[in-house]
Amino acid sequence: MERHRSIRLGIVGSGRIAERTMSEVKFVSGITTTSVFNPRLSSAKAFAERFDLATAFDNYEIFLNEVDGVYIASPHETHYEYARQALLAGKHVLCEKPMVLRGNEARELYDIAQQTGLVLMEAIKTAYAPSFLNLLAIAKSGRIGKIYDVEATFTKLVPNDPGAREYLPTVGGSFTELASYNLLPILKLLGTKFNDLRFDFFKGHNGVDIYTKGYFRFDDAIATVKTGIGVKSEGQLLVSGTKGYIQVKSPWWLTKTFEVCYENFEHNESFSAPFPGFGMRFELADFVRNISEMTRRNYKLTAEESITMASIMEKFLQVTREPSNSSKC
Repeated sequence: MERHRSIRLGIVGSGRIAERTMSEVKFVSGITTTSVFNPRLSSAKAFAERFDLATAFDNYEIFLNEVDGVYIASPHETHYEYARQALLAGKHVLCEKPMVLRGNEARELYDIAQQTGLVLMEAIKTAYAPSFLNLLAIAKSGRIGKIYDVEATFTKLVPNDPGAREYLPTVGGSFTELASYNLLPILKLLGTKFNDLRFDFFKGHNGVDIYTKGYFRFDDAIATVKTGIGVKSEGQLLVSGTKGYIQVKSPWWLTKTFEVCYENFEHNESFSAPFPGFGMRFELADFVRNISEMTRRNYKLTAEESITMASIMEKFLQVTREPSNSSKC
C-alpha cells in the first residue's frame, strides 16, 4: 500500500457498532470506508445504501480483496475466524471487544500479525481516550502514592428480548459484554500477572450472568470488577493509593473528567479532556497511524494485555457453566 494513499477500510457486520463506526471514521484523515460484509447480503446492501458505500458483500474472501484493513463489529463468537482470515489475507485488523474469548486464540492472532508485519488492535475505545491516558499517567507518576486497589464498574439494563446478543446462551451475559472496559484500568495499572481470580455471579433464566463481581489478587494489590445487564449499579472507577485516590464518576468508560483526591480536600485536582461523539475516532486514528508508521508503532493496548483479557473471558465462561452461583478459578 502506498504511504500517502487513503486506507480502504471494510466493515465486518452491519449492526449498532458498525453504524457508530461510520459516524466516527469521517473525522479521521487517511482512511476511507469503502465496503461492508455481512453473511446476509440483504443486510449488507441495506447498510451500504444507508451510508453510501461503494460495495456490499456476503463473500468474505472477495470482500477482503477489496480492502486494506477491516473493522470487525460482528457478534463475539465470530471475531476469531474473521480476524484470522483477514490477517492471513494480509489485511490490518481493528476488532471490537472482546476481540476473542480464548487466550490461545488471541495469542495466535497476535503471532500472525507480528510475523506478517500487520496491525492488530482491540477496539476498546476507552484505551485510546485522551483523558483516560492522562489518568494512567497521573496514577503511575506516584501522585496518589502506591496503588493498592482498583475498582471498576460498568452496568446497563438490557431488556431480555429474544435474540438480544447480550442474552445469547453461548457467549452472552454481562461479563463478556462489558468486562473488557473494567479490565482495562486494572491491567494497565496493576499489570497482567495476578495470583488469584474469583467470580461471584447471578444468572438469568436463560443461564447467562445478569450481574457479576470479579475479584483479583496481585502480589501487593487487589482489584474488583462489577458488570451487570439485569442489575444497575454506580458506574465509577476508583483507584486507591497511599497518598490519595482517583475517581471517575459514571459513566467512567466515557472518560472526560476525573478528580485526584487527597486527605485534605482543598488540595483536590480536577482534570478533563474531550471525548467527542462515540469516542471511536481515537482508536481509528491510532489504527491509521500504526499502519502508516510501521517503524514507530505504539500500541496503547498491548498484545499481552489483550491476550490476558481473552484468558480472563475464557476462565469466566468455564466457571459460569458450572451449577454453583459462586466459584473460584
